Amino acid sequence: MTLTPFHLAFPVDDLETTRRFYCDVLGCKPGRSSGTWTDFSLFGHQMSAHLRTGGSAGSSGAVDGKDVPIPHFGVVLPMDDWKKLAARLEAAEGIDWLHRPMIRFAGDPGEQATLFIRDPSGNALEFKGFASLDAVFAS
Repeated sequence: MTLTPFHLAFPVDDLETTRRFYCDVLGCKPGRSSGTWTDFSLFGHQMSAHLRTGGSAGSSGAVDGKDVPIPHFGVVLPMDDWKKLAARLEAAEGIDWLHRPMIRFAGDPGEQATLFIRDPSGNALEFKGFASLDAVFAS
C-alpha cells in the first residue's frame, strides 16, 4: 500500500507567528493562505492552520511512563530525518519543549525516538523516528 498525504486542520491564535514557526523553525513549505487560514507542507502532509474562534481544552495520557498531551499531531520519520529535525529544534531558541528527544520502548518492538513540542498557539506536536518504518505498527 502506498501512503498518501493526510490533511489536518488545527486552531491557531496568530497566522503570521504560525507561518514563521512552521516554515522557519520546522522547515515546512508554505502553501495557499487567506486572512483566516494558511496551508503548508509538513513532510509532505497538508496542514491547515485556522484562526481560533474559541478555546480548546486538552488532557494527557501516559505512554511508556511519560505524560503526553492529548490531542497532539506530528509525523513519523526515518531515523536520519528525525535526528536532523531534533538537532534543528535543539539549536533553535524559544522552543516550547514538552519532552526533549528520547528513545521510547527501548529494546521492544516499536522502539522509537520521539520528541514533543508546542507551537506558538499551544498545539502539541510529536515527531517520531524509526530505524525501520516497518516497525511503526510492530507489537
